[in-house]
Amino acid sequence: MSLWIPVTIAAASFQTVRFMLQKSLSSVKLSAAGATFARFAYSMPLALLGLFIALGATGYELPALSAKFWIFAVIGGTTQILATICVVALFKQRNFAVGITFKKTEVIQTAIVGFLVLGDQVSTGALGAILLGLLAVLLLSKTPGGSGAWWQHLTNKASRLGLGSGVLFAFSSVSYRGASLQLGDIDAWFRALVTLAVVVTLQFLSMWLWLLWRDRAELRAVWETRRTGVFVGLTSLCGSFCWFFAFTLQNAAYVKALGQIELILSLFASLLFFRETITRREIAGMTLLGLSILALVLTI
Repeated sequence: MSLWIPVTIAAASFQTVRFMLQKSLSSVKLSAAGATFARFAYSMPLALLGLFIALGATGYELPALSAKFWIFAVIGGTTQILATICVVALFKQRNFAVGITFKKTEVIQTAIVGFLVLGDQVSTGALGAILLGLLAVLLLSKTPGGSGAWWQHLTNKASRLGLGSGVLFAFSSVSYRGASLQLGDIDAWFRALVTLAVVVTLQFLSMWLWLLWRDRAELRAVWETRRTGVFVGLTSLCGSFCWFFAFTLQNAAYVKALGQIELILSLFASLLFFRETITRREIAGMTLLGLSILALVLTI
């Protein structure tokens, strides 16, 4: 089994737990921006500590960080912040499992962005599987109890947040892969760790400055919810490292495709932890999207 496969599955697992914690925070104490900032506030120290330990244990030196690396890092970090805010806001519109499924349409956009930005290719079979995923989006776009033509539901708030997060996460994923590839011929895990430490520091500083300017009360709320926030940071760090590692090893579109195993995990979370109702239409949409993922993986 290729190393990127178990690494991606681990990333999806950590990410599911992190979104569960963020959903809990946003529904009780924090805004979408606050729940997003908690992720970076508590993961940044851990990321820097991990890099410091790795440098001491291996004797490696920090690689040169080129201008192109910083461009990719800033784009990736910024779009990930915006995408995460969209997902946390989406949880207030639809249930947890459907929210994650909307987010997972990112694989479609990732394939396109990866080709345009990095020249990453996808096979004909993979393209067919990605298009199958589009049908799932149409099923999921309709709000329960809503009426009207299917295309009208693609413009509702939940759909806009979900599809918007997918586009932003696509740029984020491709940018992270682009940044790690600028670090030269060093171990993939070390490239991932360096990229992660730089990006999460940029994300922490930018969001801290924004909230300091716009909403200082939210900063206090993040501190007051630190008992949960620490676990948000820990799961975020572990998940992000696994994503970055996988992006270093494989085409970002394929990594995100396999990462859709998060759909299954989110369904269990929605039913068992949040006690939410899943409609037949939503189950059908998630099943269809799951089939598109399986088809995509089999074409690799």
